[in-house]
Amino acid sequence: MATIDEQTGGPQENQTPSQIAAAFQREHPEWTGEVAEAFGETTITVPREYVVAACEFLKQTPELEFKVNYHLFSTTKHHRLRLKVVLNEDDVHVPTVAGVWRTANWHERETYDLFGIVFDGHPDLRRILLPDDWQGHALRKDFPLRGYEPYSLK
Repeated sequence: MATIDEQTGGPQENQTPSQIAAAFQREHPEWTGEVAEAFGETTITVPREYVVAACEFLKQTPELEFKVNYHLFSTTKHHRLRLKVVLNEDDVHVPTVAGVWRTANWHERETYDLFGIVFDGHPDLRRILLPDDWQGHALRKDFPLRGYEPYSLK
């Protein structure tokens, strides 16, 4: 049975997605719409008025590592597979797979641009969405909420 961490009020670490969904449903039934499990993934439908509270609740699960996920799908056999590479904040390097799948070139550039993950051996690892002189990586949790000058909103 899934349990809530008494110190943080969030789901305990090392629970499966379905256990976290069960704790989520039990603790906040008003936040929980449909819960679906398919292809080894759990999806919780949340009413829009509760999305911020739901995210704050789930954020309380400590996540001290970066993960790079590769979602693979065989168009001929219809197999799905997810590969996960765990990184730490001090070493955010992973080898490129752009030589295996050409389209990975763009996905890796976007991940580098927004999260700062470095894909070693990438043929053209440069920003793809943000200006070249942008400082930092906008989707990392350590990025300032209002950005850096001169790009920040006032």
